[in-house]
Amino acid sequence: MSENQKASVPPPATPAAASADLEIKDARIIFEPIWDDLESHFGRQHLRFPKEIILLGGAPGAGKGTNTSFIAKTRGLTCTPIVMSSLLDTPEMKKVKNAGNMIGDREVLAVLLRRLLKPEYRDGVILDGFPRTQMQVECLKMLYEKMTQLWREFYGTPLAIHFRQPVVQIIVLFVDEKESIARQLKRGLQVKANNDEVRRTGQGQLLEERATDFDEKLARRRYRVFKEQTWDALLSLKDIFYYHLINAEGPIAQVEQNIVEELEYQSSLELDPRTFDRLRTLPLASEIIVHARQELVKRLDGYELTNTALFQRVVTLIEKKMMPIITRHALSGHSNINSEDPVLHEPEALAMLIDIFSERGYHAVVDVHRIEIPEQVDLTTGKITCRVKKVYRTIIRFKGSEIRRG
Repeated sequence: MSENQKASVPPPATPAAASADLEIKDARIIFEPIWDDLESHFGRQHLRFPKEIILLGGAPGAGKGTNTSFIAKTRGLTCTPIVMSSLLDTPEMKKVKNAGNMIGDREVLAVLLRRLLKPEYRDGVILDGFPRTQMQVECLKMLYEKMTQLWREFYGTPLAIHFRQPVVQIIVLFVDEKESIARQLKRGLQVKANNDEVRRTGQGQLLEERATDFDEKLARRRYRVFKEQTWDALLSLKDIFYYHLINAEGPIAQVEQNIVEELEYQSSLELDPRTFDRLRTLPLASEIIVHARQELVKRLDGYELTNTALFQRVVTLIEKKMMPIITRHALSGHSNINSEDPVLHEPEALAMLIDIFSERGYHAVVDVHRIEIPEQVDLTTGKITCRVKKVYRTIIRFKGSEIRRG
């Protein structure tokens, strides 16, 4: 072998790289049969996963239970979160445990993927407790790849609205070790007081008593397990998905403010790329108020995918004829615009116009006024024939500029 040939031989893989390759290979052994089973059972066109998956993690005592409902409200999600500990306590999983078998990554993934296909999660869901292992991390990456493939495959077809661009976000509620231990032990005292009262009076509901809530060493160990396992698993996805580390120390109101600031709505993240490109020339209001966010995004993507030409005409009408008028009323935040543009005669155009303004942070109301205009007189009967003119009166409101008066 020549020197040049020797130089072209790739260097041997490092132990870390070899280990990573092995993990990916093992993950495929788990993931691919489960995926094939889903395709065989449901059919590829029915593998409709959530538009948005929020992976929720948190240090012990960080307040996942307290803040989950607020996170759901902030993201406009109405479905209940998927909590892996509860999902693995179903009758099917109890059969596995009762048979003396361990619930491994294969079982976790199989039950999770079937749950994600339920219609109530179609717009988005919070997933609490997944992934917990490096194997589950690799399987999650493969799921995201499959969801992206489905989005591209059905793009431009009648089924496109069911296969929108997937979004995965990671939210980690964080408190330091000292605060975590203090909160765990405080919760233990509160649970014990509650359960003592329930046992004494026979009224109320017993709460779960965790050993870690009564022993400082166990509480510290639980925190370190979180740092070494769950934290590392979620952190390894930071460069792939949207990652939010939220300071969960302090009073509830402050934590909620931290959540709002971190999860502020971004149209570039949620809209289909072509839809976003279509709308980005329209200026944003200073404060965007998103009403029924998931439904709004779904409708806008639907316009772009199923009625592109009309959608473009409505955007052009707003950009060329309405925005100059609205800009001149930036101080008051209130603008009335009359239009007779024929594009608004289209049945879906008014809905598009209102939704476009809503997405950009404005509040729009449209009234249709029909005005009869005399055109000719029948000389025999004296009857006057009128033409009906439609005038679309649009009221636009947004937060105006504040002027300091002195």
